Amino acid sequence: MTIIQRPVFPANGLPLLIGSLPVNDPLLAIKDWILTATPQIPIWPQLPANPYEHMLHQFAEGLPGVVEEAIETADSRIFYDTESDGFEEAQLAFYEEYLQITEDPALLLSSRFVVSRQRAQGIYTLTDAAGDFISPTALKGQITGPFTMLTGVHDKDDRLGYYNPAIRDIVVKGLAMKAAWQALFLQKQSQLPVLIFIDEPALAGLGSSAFISIAADDIRADINEVSTAIHSVGALAGVHVCANTEWDLLLSSEIDILSFDAYGYFDRLILLKEQLHAYLDQGRILAWGIVPTSDHEIIAQESCDRLVSLWEEQARQLVRPGRTLASILGQTLITPSCGTGSLPPVLARKVLDLTRDVSKILKAKYQV
Repeated sequence: MTIIQRPVFPANGLPLLIGSLPVNDPLLAIKDWILTATPQIPIWPQLPANPYEHMLHQFAEGLPGVVEEAIETADSRIFYDTESDGFEEAQLAFYEEYLQITEDPALLLSSRFVVSRQRAQGIYTLTDAAGDFISPTALKGQITGPFTMLTGVHDKDDRLGYYNPAIRDIVVKGLAMKAAWQALFLQKQSQLPVLIFIDEPALAGLGSSAFISIAADDIRADINEVSTAIHSVGALAGVHVCANTEWDLLLSSEIDILSFDAYGYFDRLILLKEQLHAYLDQGRILAWGIVPTSDHEIIAQESCDRLVSLWEEQARQLVRPGRTLASILGQTLITPSCGTGSLPPVLARKVLDLTRDVSKILKAKYQV
């Protein structure tokens, strides 16, 4: 696959959302929520009220061996099966199309890797509404990460997809192509830079007994494969983890943006101060999840001034000669610590308002 030069993206403390919102209507989500909080970098909203947009289902279509049943019911399930009749033929067709696309990424736009409107209403609504945007600087999309998908999908005997080499390769390559499709689709519709976040909540489980035999190098290789596909169409790749994880795995990967829960876990990340400096020295970006999303009482009590002070307190720990608070903010996106899809609407709205206002105050204070 031909690698296109990645765009240089000025983060400059802009506000950005993670993905999910507690709204059923994608147009309402975009016009009344996203464009009022983060008009500079609109996202396409994930709407988990739609069962087809649940994390494991949303990007599963077109992947041979991944079986979905009763998606719209309480008995919904997703599992893998590589022993069924027709799997080998479907696998061969998958790889044939994959290889064609690696030679000509433009084929993505009409391939099996297109994410349907049923699975991602928001991405189509976002591009349909592009005429309502006022001078955005970029668009953002997101995709379920390979580790999360492969540890969330089991076979009928409850074995993780990660441990089946055929399924692992299909899922990693399938997600890589779906991420590249998103980036290409958004670029073609908007002519704007695109950021694609790889959502990896399951990385919080690294080090547990469930994943004891999984090597960090293998996880990094899978994330790099998805990132390379995103880079191949000229977009930037990020990884979002909403809890603690093995941060050195991500800081040493090929991602451009590290999205983390700063409100809850900055004290763990800062233990890798030298790796963080090396990461920033390469011009890469921190999506600083300074606005809490996990505790209703904390969200209700938090204030913009307190969160501004918290960002400054945390960022000061990265100040050194040649790296000021202003320069750190220049490589920072201000975000919620996670998506807001599971929050009551009134609290989700507050999270969005805080994200916008913290960014506004910091940008004005440090003139970025």
